[in-house]
Amino acid sequence: MGPSDHTLTSIEICAGAGGQAIGLHEAGFKHLALVEIDKHAVQTLRDNIKVLGEWGWERDYCDVISGDVNDFKPLPDPEDPEAGLTKPVRFLNGPLKRGDLDLLAGGVPCPPFSHAGKQLGKDDERDLFPRMLELVEELHPRAVMIENVRGIKDAKFEDYRTYVEARLQGGSARRPEDGVEELFPGLGYEVCEWDVLEASDFGVPQLRPRAVLVAIRKDILGDLKFLWPTGNLADRQSVFDALKGSMEERYAPFVEMGGVMAETAQRCLDKWKDEAEKQALRRDGGIAPTLVGGSKKHGGADLGPSRAKAAWGRLHVSGLGVANDRKDCLEKKSHDRDLFGPDGPMLTVDQAAIIQGFPERWKFSGGKTAQYRQVGNAFPPPVAAAVGNAIAEVLRAAHQRDMQLKPEVEPLSGQILSALPDSIDDRQGAGV
Repeated sequence: MGPSDHTLTSIEICAGAGGQAIGLHEAGFKHLALVEIDKHAVQTLRDNIKVLGEWGWERDYCDVISGDVNDFKPLPDPEDPEAGLTKPVRFLNGPLKRGDLDLLAGGVPCPPFSHAGKQLGKDDERDLFPRMLELVEELHPRAVMIENVRGIKDAKFEDYRTYVEARLQGGSARRPEDGVEELFPGLGYEVCEWDVLEASDFGVPQLRPRAVLVAIRKDILGDLKFLWPTGNLADRQSVFDALKGSMEERYAPFVEMGGVMAETAQRCLDKWKDEAEKQALRRDGGIAPTLVGGSKKHGGADLGPSRAKAAWGRLHVSGLGVANDRKDCLEKKSHDRDLFGPDGPMLTVDQAAIIQGFPERWKFSGGKTAQYRQVGNAFPPPVAAAVGNAIAEVLRAAHQRDMQLKPEVEPLSGQILSALPDSIDDRQGAGV
């Protein structure tokens, strides 16, 4: 097994329904723990890991933890018998230690910085940047990835961003709690980038700008350079192309009924195709507006505020709610609402997941509203994969560089060298 096969490990907080986890998994990271507070999202993670073949490593070695990240203790603590990870012990041949982890990632809650909220920033109780920084200090991972909404890049949060950067790499910044200027020593990281990525540039049929911070430990980065993923305009996908097949499947049972029902179904399907394809030929490529997941404080799910609903309307999709899936639509006879409305069909949860970039086989737990919120609040997997690949490239290059720099051990007289040099990381034996 060569250096390129080096097993990259990760822990993700605020994992949600797995959008970031899927992307990092595709980039080659193996999750030691996924931490999430929403019970429906936790069940989504557990159910998919349990049944999907490509997640076999996580079935054996990953802890899916249901609880508040403020209570998450990944390292052993002599005073707390419940601290530390469980399943990863078999892979690591012992408890996780400070410095062992390759990547700490998290899509910390966005309401403190969202344009759709009050933008309270550090004054919002949901701001988990402080906890993320505490975990960085505790775990000392080789790399850090933090995802948030574009709003955190607004000018009003410049002091807060400077503080986060200073905590990671050192420098002067104002403490958020009192505004007092302080020189921070840093935690040994270099902030490689804190920029905004547009999901539609990575094949996601949605306008979803997300701010992503990447920091890599200075001793790991050395003379290497982190290359920010740029996406490709040629990879852009329209809503028409993304949903054409699933729309045809939804209307098919009613078309097959014959008579007036079939005529109505075919007319509604053709209308959606005509309008969505027309938008796909426009300069903006017929890409969806940002999906909005909402929160438990609000009512049923819909496709966002008035401006978003208007954008969906141009795609001939009704934004007034979320449709039943095909089976429930037939059983509950909700076709008039779900498919035959004057504003076009409503999206199902599965179709919203397509718009978000989830793989088709990834299924969601809970009721329809709970499922939609999981989808709407997710980080698109293709974007997470692009950033994950960029981080993985640096970490693998660093591992290969450090392997080459290690001096060869001269055998003592009569000493027999192992077939595997000591410089090879012991963990490779459990790599897949």
